[in-house]
Amino acid sequence: MAPETTPAREWSEARQGSGLEHPDDLPDTALLLVERTFCFADLSGFTRYTQDNGPHRAVTLLDEFRAVSRDVAAKRGVRVAKWLGDGVMLVGTEPTPTIAWGGHMIDHFSDEKDINVRVGLATGEALLFEGDDYIGEPVNLAAKLCAEADPGEILASCMTADLPPWIRAEAVAELSIRGVGTIGGVQRLAVEAR
Repeated sequence: MAPETTPAREWSEARQGSGLEHPDDLPDTALLLVERTFCFADLSGFTRYTQDNGPHRAVTLLDEFRAVSRDVAAKRGVRVAKWLGDGVMLVGTEPTPTIAWGGHMIDHFSDEKDINVRVGLATGEALLFEGDDYIGEPVNLAAKLCAEADPGEILASCMTADLPPWIRAEAVAELSIRGVGTIGGVQRLAVEAR
């Protein structure tokens, strides 16, 4: 993430006053609306993998997932926002590098026999909450798209005009998602085989 778009800089630029006010003079709440691409990914098949291989091998796989997630996020300019058991939430300032992160993760784990990565992305405005969390419709949609994605698939509700050449759009779908309703224009993306 570029330094000019970090949460700390956004909060600094959005604050009212100098930031040096007496505690009694600060506003009760501060909310900042930002446009971001939100990404959720998880290890599809992790529960079965743990049952079949035991918790020690499962933790080794989870360590790899997290290490690769962090490394690829840093190289692609997206930020790991939080870990979610066998999943992760990321935040990007633009869709394409965030999509590339998802494709990279799918590719990395494509040789695993019992594990696949699935990814959901959505771009939109959300509230930056307490300086490091995001609340809003695109966050929820990205999480639900991840849950709807097939293993090895990316479901994206965002601009996909500049896809990397190794990721292809397979279809534009209309999905009925529990708790959200019918969503149109969802891109089904696939990673080209090596």
